[in-house]
Amino acid sequence: MQSFRRSDLSDLFIAFAARMAQERSRLGALDGEIGDADHGVAMADGFDAAARALQRSDDAEQGLAEGLTLAARAFLNAVGATTGPLYASALMRAAEIFGAQTEVPFERLPELIVAIHDGIEARGHGKPGDKTMLDTWGPAAHVAARGLPANDPVGLLRAAAEAGAKGAEDTRAMMAARGRAARLGARSIGHLDPGAVSAAALLEVLADWAARHRGAT
Repeated sequence: MQSFRRSDLSDLFIAFAARMAQERSRLGALDGEIGDADHGVAMADGFDAAARALQRSDDAEQGLAEGLTLAARAFLNAVGATTGPLYASALMRAAEIFGAQTEVPFERLPELIVAIHDGIEARGHGKPGDKTMLDTWGPAAHVAARGLPANDPVGLLRAAAEAGAKGAEDTRAMMAARGRAARLGARSIGHLDPGAVSAAALLEVLADWAARHRGAT
């Protein structure tokens, strides 16, 4: 049975960091429409810091929880404002889920989506329809949780990513209820939420990464 190992965690975060670097300008532009235009920088810097921390400490004997905790702290140290604490909380929740084990069955990978959602929800106290990243993570987590235990983890991750992408697109019709965008009121309608868009990109990366690594030795 294939496993998700500590080295895989490093590799996954390298993929996250690469995608956020690619999306940096786009996310900044989206945030500039309804916020302070810093979301692209925050996501790129945060995941770069997390990936670097994981690479520096990569050790086959290190548990997944320790790796995820390192990533959470690195992200928080690199990113202030709202995004840092939210994703740090998400990664800490994932650390709780995966525990001190050095590897878990690959079929458990969709649990990462559920953990990230739960961590963000608990820290931010948001709800569906607020026009936030939870409008992406929520639908994705619902699909992931419903499909567990995952006989086809790649298929489940693809389905969760598709649900998340739809959730991100749906934020265009929402009026922001939280954050800087909430100050715009009805003027926030018609704009995509940048946090939801970046979350959709992360979900796509996770599904693509899993597809490449499923069955790899």
